[in-house]
Amino acid sequence: MRSTLLLVFILSVLSLPGYSQTPFSDSVLFNAFQYRNVGPTRGGRATAVAGIADQPGTFYMGATGGGVWKTEDYGINWKNVSDGFFNTPSIGAIRVVQSNPDIVYVGTGSDGIRSNVIIGKGVYKSLSAGKTWKNIGLEKVGQIGAVEIHPTSPNIVFVAAQGQPFQNNPERGVYRSNDGGANWKLVLFHSDSVGAVDVEFAPGNPNIVYASMWRNERKPWTIISGANKIGGVYKSTDGGDTWKKMTQGLPQGLIGKIDLAVSAADANRLYALVEAPKGEGGLYRSDDQGNSFKLMSTKKELTARPFYYLNVDANPLNADVVFVNEEAFMKSTDGGKTWKNISTPHGDNHDMWMNPKDTSLYIQSNDGGANITTNGGKSWSTQYNQPTAELYQVAVDDQHPYWLYAGQQDNNSTIAVPSLPPYDLGSGTTSFLIATGGCETGPAIPKPGNHNIVYSDCKGRFGVYDKRTGQERQYYVGATNIYGHNPKDLTYRFQRVAPIHVSPHNPDVVYHGSQFLHKTTNDGVTWETISPDLTAFEADKQVISGSPITRDITGEEYYSTIYDINESPVKAGVIWGGC
Repeated sequence: MRSTLLLVFILSVLSLPGYSQTPFSDSVLFNAFQYRNVGPTRGGRATAVAGIADQPGTFYMGATGGGVWKTEDYGINWKNVSDGFFNTPSIGAIRVVQSNPDIVYVGTGSDGIRSNVIIGKGVYKSLSAGKTWKNIGLEKVGQIGAVEIHPTSPNIVFVAAQGQPFQNNPERGVYRSNDGGANWKLVLFHSDSVGAVDVEFAPGNPNIVYASMWRNERKPWTIISGANKIGGVYKSTDGGDTWKKMTQGLPQGLIGKIDLAVSAADANRLYALVEAPKGEGGLYRSDDQGNSFKLMSTKKELTARPFYYLNVDANPLNADVVFVNEEAFMKSTDGGKTWKNISTPHGDNHDMWMNPKDTSLYIQSNDGGANITTNGGKSWSTQYNQPTAELYQVAVDDQHPYWLYAGQQDNNSTIAVPSLPPYDLGSGTTSFLIATGGCETGPAIPKPGNHNIVYSDCKGRFGVYDKRTGQERQYYVGATNIYGHNPKDLTYRFQRVAPIHVSPHNPDVVYHGSQFLHKTTNDGVTWETISPDLTAFEADKQVISGSPITRDITGEEYYSTIYDINESPVKAGVIWGGC
């Protein structure tokens, strides 16, 4: 019966009008399918947020791979407003015209340049509070670190163009439009390797504009953040026509990424969070509109991972209250001298926007999505209503109905979600998920014939998870944690997202990849290395990641490794490896 039905399906496809003679045409077969969201509704990384002063429940969130979302009820519900309009889901900055909140500007291209960052495609503008959008240019600039709107002339807009992350490009720098984005002028340019990170107006005098410039480039094997005497804080006193570099009190040698903050409570106050060598990096404060700075704190947590975080914001009603988004979310009430942590629903913090009329109300974002507080951070809205998860890969099991498995970026385990939910869930059909071992990077691969066993990975550490007990056994192929090493010194170069593959011919045969192909037949207890080094092993790319200031050695940049494994389903022992 099954063969008869398959034959009927094939004949039906072949008889479709306009069908070509090419068997199983992709366009014919796949056009019959429609995508549906099966979850999870656990949020993913968000690096841009904004709100509206006179509409206190309305906020926007920009995800690094999920586009722009909007809530009008303090985060109880979120709705995507960018799908169908944007050419990229990666969001770098959002700003709303406060005098006319129907006008919204979005800069694409997240400024946290991980190795899996999605490229920006310019600036988008809405005249309908997010219902419709139009691309208004700057498509080639790459990642956008900031968009700022003139406080009284909403057609004057500044954009900080950080640049293309994987290559130099001449479109980097600070752009200004005087006609709402119809035309753009590059008003501050250094070189094709130095981009703009942030731009701010001085409170009370929008002719004074501050900007920060940064030498940045991402390579698969390292991160270049900063340079000697290149980059820094710049100031314009004529609305962006001319600029002067501010140096007094700031680091004079190596200088990296810089974020800026101002407060309407003090027109002279300017904060600069600066990546620089030990003893020089930290929070700087100017009380004379940037003409001179004083180092307020070298607390290492303020600049722990600057290429990825590094965000400072000041309370608009009290200039001595300042926040920093880093691995932790930190607050100072004495102008940056001392700090305390504020608990957020998720770690790895990126951005915030505070209501200028009620500073107990603000939105904050991190690697788990966006969350809103109405009481100064004592409690937060949920992140389990945002289907913006960043998934590293997808696998399916062979039970019925089948489940889907993946590693979700920056979470404590891999996840599994049902193709059809097993229960009637009051919180919706896409809210069900379970942990399946490993950690954020995955993969999570269910064992054929026994879906209760899941092979998983956590940054090079192999795991065998049993869904019936909720327990996991973990093994290293060689006892080395991948963090903190020069890859040339490692016996086995396991990437953060090291692949796992189960043989289609024998479910007890499992492959795992470093620069070698490894094989186990007893669920990871013992391993056999069955290949030579399959990579090019280019010596100049075996380096400690992060230069010239901040090291970042998490295995993400380990180069000359195996990224994918696949054994032929036709002939056992014919194995393909992607390096």
